[in-house]
Amino acid sequence: MAANNRRMSGKKGAQVGSGGQRRRGLEGKGPTPPAEMRKGHKKNRIAGAKAKQAVRRPVQRGRGGKGTSEMVVGRNPVVEALRGGVPASTLYVQQFIDNDERVREALQLAAERGGINLMEAPRPELDRMTNGLNHQGLVLQVPPYEYAHPEDLAAAAYDDGEDPLIVALDGVTDPRNLGAVVRSVSAFGGHGVVVPERRAAGMTAGAWKTSAGTAARTPVARCTNLTRALEAYKKAGIVVVGLAADGEHEVGELAALDGPLVIVVGSEGKGLSRLVGETCDYRVRIPMPGGAESLNAGVAAGIVLYEAARRRA
Repeated sequence: MAANNRRMSGKKGAQVGSGGQRRRGLEGKGPTPPAEMRKGHKKNRIAGAKAKQAVRRPVQRGRGGKGTSEMVVGRNPVVEALRGGVPASTLYVQQFIDNDERVREALQLAAERGGINLMEAPRPELDRMTNGLNHQGLVLQVPPYEYAHPEDLAAAAYDDGEDPLIVALDGVTDPRNLGAVVRSVSAFGGHGVVVPERRAAGMTAGAWKTSAGTAARTPVARCTNLTRALEAYKKAGIVVVGLAADGEHEVGELAALDGPLVIVVGSEGKGLSRLVGETCDYRVRIPMPGGAESLNAGVAAGIVLYEAARRRA
């Protein structure tokens, strides 16, 4: 009984301690981790799902991106585009259209090529698609062009055991000039064309048609900054030669044309931009006894490509 009284009394005696757990509990656990790192949190689950998708999805490297889709409108332009081998996904034909020779040829060419959808649409729908242009009942949809990356062109050449032969265009805004350069590059065994992403011609239907079908086997690469692309070529051991009316070397005298080469062609009016000209290893001129001030990009590129191909033969 006395023992029970002692346990029930308010006197302090020896007691079992907490072992410091209460004190450590008061110290805290540090800063709260962000929501993405807290297990069970919604943002943690979202972050985990994104990580898994990134692992499953291969990283796209060495690509220059896609262009934009394009509409070729009008009976003659559509027929010429189909004759020229311009890639197309859909041919839209107006309902109750007058069936003349050009309409019949367009339908025949689309059917013979295969892979082109034939769609009949009312006139108001074609007016809406073309923003009111005079489509004459025929509209051809050209899919976005798949651009290469500048590194792809040199890599493909080395894979084939050849020295790269590439043309870069600086400030060329006419798609027909781009198509002509693509045709020249293909004719003289080049490995592709590089164009800037901005303020430059792209692979439109007009460029495809001027290339006379060679764009199907000659890649066009697109870069965000031409100067940086040329510097990357130089670091890879490729000589960069710019065409300029006041160049220090004549094209026929430059020994560097027989090795890995990038030929830079400027616009007909302004020539090479300052930064691009300073990046070139050599600036060469094409002798013109006739007194012409300049040549368009397609002709100038063809002359230098011929000389480079002759040296390599």
